[in-house]
Amino acid sequence: MLHTPGVTDCSPAEVGYDTSRIEVLNAHFQTLIDQKKIQSASYCVSRYGKTFMHGAMGPLSFREDRADPLLPTTVHNIASITKAVTSVAIAKLVEDGILRFDLPVSVFLEQFNVDPFNKIDIYSLLTHTSGLFPDCAGSLIPYHKSYWQLIGEYFEKYNPESGDPDWITAALSCGVNKKVGEEWQYCSFGFCLLGEIIKKVTGVTAEQYIEEQILKPLGMKDTVWGLTPELARRAIIRNERHEKRLNDLINGNQPEDSQMEKLWGTVSSTGGGLASTPADLIRFANMLLGMGTLHDTRIIGRKAVEKITTRTLYGVPDYCWGNDVSDRSYGIGLDMRRGPAFLYSDTSYFHEGAGACCMAIDPTEQLAAVWFVPFTEDNWYAEALFNVTNIIWSGLI
Repeated sequence: MLHTPGVTDCSPAEVGYDTSRIEVLNAHFQTLIDQKKIQSASYCVSRYGKTFMHGAMGPLSFREDRADPLLPTTVHNIASITKAVTSVAIAKLVEDGILRFDLPVSVFLEQFNVDPFNKIDIYSLLTHTSGLFPDCAGSLIPYHKSYWQLIGEYFEKYNPESGDPDWITAALSCGVNKKVGEEWQYCSFGFCLLGEIIKKVTGVTAEQYIEEQILKPLGMKDTVWGLTPELARRAIIRNERHEKRLNDLINGNQPEDSQMEKLWGTVSSTGGGLASTPADLIRFANMLLGMGTLHDTRIIGRKAVEKITTRTLYGVPDYCWGNDVSDRSYGIGLDMRRGPAFLYSDTSYFHEGAGACCMAIDPTEQLAAVWFVPFTEDNWYAEALFNVTNIIWSGLI
């Protein structure tokens, strides 16, 4: 077993945790690696704000002839866990009196000032109940064009002489497929729109606002929108294309962005653009456990945290990705799935990221966990996410 321990604050026993369960977790990850379901794994778990479990295992690279181990400090794309950070940014603007969850999107983005888009509000974007097409629509609806496809087609035809790019109008040309509040439909595009709202009301990009107001104050030095050469040296290597991009960064071979890349750069990355490490993300998780404060650093207030981490959806169905759930449990930007699959407390909330990773937070047990399980190819394995949650929570004494 190729295992590298990370830095911890205390022993498991000091925070009421059964040390033997860590070996069970490591063995589970190793089995998934041996089965070639995941490339490798890394994790960081804390209780009462103290990290007691931190490690990594498996190879850094997808190439079987490379022996470099994955490390606890290896940088990964956190994909949709970015949405949890974006949700906190919106909550911060709400408590500052700049936004309200119930305000229509059309107040900020004029493209929404027409039926049926004028019925969509900030709350419905955060809870995936806006009626906008879900991420999985392309596999369910014949001839459907995704928002991203429509934006790409618009950028291909875009002429700078026409003025500033209006990718929002281009994307909305496919309309909606549900009424607001009718169904839970996971929509990353909605979180890009939230980024545009942040930009509109703050005068800076959403990425800059989040960096200045959340990441830097929390000391999340390894959490970035774009990798630096130093962080690229510590990044996991997933495939040949990714390997080339990392090597170009490291060696300073970055060509000037093409016109298309510059245009895509105008689209907010708030739906999934951050990269991070387990230890950095546990700081964010512990800020939420601390009701908006980490040590002496306040990010948002207690009432804002209570609002976004309390279940808000009831009786809303979920049919995404083949689901058949009549009552989807969800908070404001945070997942709150319950049921027989999970051992965590009913107060728990979390967010997954594609590819895959997870951040889970249990206020009742004051436990926070972050883990990365990069899937092989484009597969998805519940045992790398749901089963891992149960192994981690099983160690509580």
